Amino acid sequence: MALLYQATVRPSKLELLSGWLPGRPWYSGPAGKMRHVASFRFDDPAGAVGMETILVRVGDGPVHQMPLTYREAPLPGADAWLLGTAEHSVLGMRWIYDGVGDPVYAAALAGAIINGTGQAEKLVQVDGRLVRREPDMSVLGGGAEAVVLPAVREIERVTEDDPTVIVTDTVELVVVRRLDVGVELADVVLRGAWPGQETPAPLASARIR
Repeated sequence: MALLYQATVRPSKLELLSGWLPGRPWYSGPAGKMRHVASFRFDDPAGAVGMETILVRVGDGPVHQMPLTYREAPLPGADAWLLGTAEHSVLGMRWIYDGVGDPVYAAALAGAIINGTGQAEKLVQVDGRLVRREPDMSVLGGGAEAVVLPAVREIERVTEDDPTVIVTDTVELVVVRRLDVGVELADVVLRGAWPGQETPAPLASARIR
């Protein structure tokens, strides 16, 4: 379950991405104001880290996949993945990271792919009630709940390319950044569909080391 708040965030996620994404070595679109295409969330069992994967584009440029994590304090050793900080009107200061450098995101992604857990249900607080928000995209892993997934404790290295490779102590993950180039992934694959992309496209893959 992903609990969302009716809140303001300054600067907004799209403002941070508009300044940060064009400087990445794998980004292939024009510079400019990012617009939201679709998104999905994972759930942190500990309830400490927010996780949201946003699909964005500039104008009619290519769609890029950007996983984000939201933390209440800096993640030690992850300065290279920090987009910036933002003030959340309910939760206070948030440190916002590219999720590929965050072990909590790596663990959630591995579970979604290998155990087929998919995305978290979105619930919004409205007048003291929790209201379900319909997802604007669907994601589905290719694994099964019966597979025993070893715990992800740390990230050993990240190869920042397209696709981006995340090597953890137990699982190797591959995350596609640009989603319109027809990348084929091996191992167990997470696929997603969104308005304008009705045929599920590969988003990421995973294999147990």
